Amino acid sequence: MNTVSPPPLAALRVIDLTRVLAGPYATQILGDHGADVIKVEPPGGDDTRDWGPPFVKGERGEIISSAYFQGANRNKRGLALDLSRPQGREVLLRLLQRADVLVENFKTGTMERWGLGYETTLAEKFPRLVYAQISGFGADGPLGGFPGYDAVAQALTGLMSVNASPTSGPMRVGVPIVDIAAGMNAALGILMALHAREASGRGRRIEVSLYDTGLSLIHPQAANWLMGAKPPVPMGNAHPNIAPYDAFETATGPIFLGIGNDRQFETLCRILGAAELTEDPRFKTNGARSDNRAALRPRLEALLADKDARALETQLLKAGVPAGAVASLEAALAASHTEHAKMVLEAAPYRGVASPIRSGAPRAAPFRRPPLFAEHTREILGEAGYSLNEIEALCASGAATLTRRP
Repeated sequence: MNTVSPPPLAALRVIDLTRVLAGPYATQILGDHGADVIKVEPPGGDDTRDWGPPFVKGERGEIISSAYFQGANRNKRGLALDLSRPQGREVLLRLLQRADVLVENFKTGTMERWGLGYETTLAEKFPRLVYAQISGFGADGPLGGFPGYDAVAQALTGLMSVNASPTSGPMRVGVPIVDIAAGMNAALGILMALHAREASGRGRRIEVSLYDTGLSLIHPQAANWLMGAKPPVPMGNAHPNIAPYDAFETATGPIFLGIGNDRQFETLCRILGAAELTEDPRFKTNGARSDNRAALRPRLEALLADKDARALETQLLKAGVPAGAVASLEAALAASHTEHAKMVLEAAPYRGVASPIRSGAPRAAPFRRPPLFAEHTREILGEAGYSLNEIEALCASGAATLTRRP
């Protein structure tokens, strides 16, 4: 008899006070795997609802939110509270009575100013609560408490400096990689704290900063410098420790060759009809190839100039050589392997990229589309024990709201 197991986080309740990307990305990971995530937005909404075009529109053509917002907020229920008001904070405290996790990315000190600091208030009131704080730079130190965005962290941590070619100069990585990685780190930290709670019975506070995350991503350049005082230089698509590990032009477009060992290099040379390269002492080992990459590259360029990138990709992969024709985003999302892996979620009108984590069951459609602003306010407050009259009074006072304020 086939039975479908519940998702691994089905018993978890998360109060999500975050906005923009790192925090929402963390809580979406939890929601994708069954957690009941309650997204609490301020009266003006999450900033990213306005980050477009493209925008998602309602039946009457009104703008609901941006594609950006949709991409980081599925599998959540929506509530709107004004936490600057005492009544709004009272609602939050009531919600925390049944919560396992609170995630916030306010400016450092905001929760303390509201009387909701973890050490001063929440740890005593809710000893099993896991409290996750995401910030730009942490609470202390020379940059402590300052606001931070992904690109600022890329600039300050050196990440932008290694994402460069000799002619381009430093460039931002084309996706908000620091925000995304910080969200992953936060989700990982939350799960570690929940695991520790099983033994101790107590929650704990975890902290993730964009700055620390940015530094942690610079591998192997940081290790090269710290262990060998080897300063990074702009290399474009090339790898500082491996060769050939770079993009090369073919007759039909670029192909990336990811040659990780000498056996793969020998196979590549055999397929290209240039076995003699493997006998050249300049190219015999990876260390030698790295030192002599300036001599190796033109030899490979000449061999690849008349090749078809897709056909060569297939030939190399079948022979055990990592390689991939450089695809556009549109082509990647439409690729047969993407379809096979069910990595595009479609539950009209929602379309998005699925969670890459499988948990022993076929990948499923999202549990729920991203919430409209304050969509589940009455539902969530009712579950917290508020009567209909009390809910209406909260909305009338402005502590809760059903319509987005400018």
